[in-house]
Amino acid sequence: MDKLRRVLSGQEDNEERGLTQVLDASTLSYSTRIKGFVICFACGILCSLLGTALLFLPNGTRLFGVFYTLGNIAAISSTCFLMGPLNQLKRMFEPTRLIATIVMLLCLILTLCAVFWWQKNGLAIIFCILQFLSMTCYIHTIVTFIIPI
Repeated sequence: MDKLRRVLSGQEDNEERGLTQVLDASTLSYSTRIKGFVICFACGILCSLLGTALLFLPNGTRLFGVFYTLGNIAAISSTCFLMGPLNQLKRMFEPTRLIATIVMLLCLILTLCAVFWWQKNGLAIIFCILQFLSMTCYIHTIVTFIIPI
């Protein structure tokens, strides 16, 4: 809770100063990074929603698996605009997020394998559900890092 108070009051600790330095060193302006984040994240949500809508068409399970996976990849990559790709990868593989990250990436790959190589629609849906659950766990690790429960 103290960390949240420091962030909201504008007091930064060492880690946040490091992030500020990384953001300041970027070649993109702050507004460009925010716009890139919003556009990429919105495209990710749009792809996921489109995939869900395509689920009810003939052969829609394949389209659902592909669009849902692309949406999750776009949503994850959107944070690269805020902190840069290298810093994003470092944070994804921190010990507190390691298991959630590995499960999430594995589910992304297995969903595409189920759709294209194995051609098992039921398995693709199961992996999409696991994508959702692993993405929820990943986001939970971020939220509990900011707001300890």
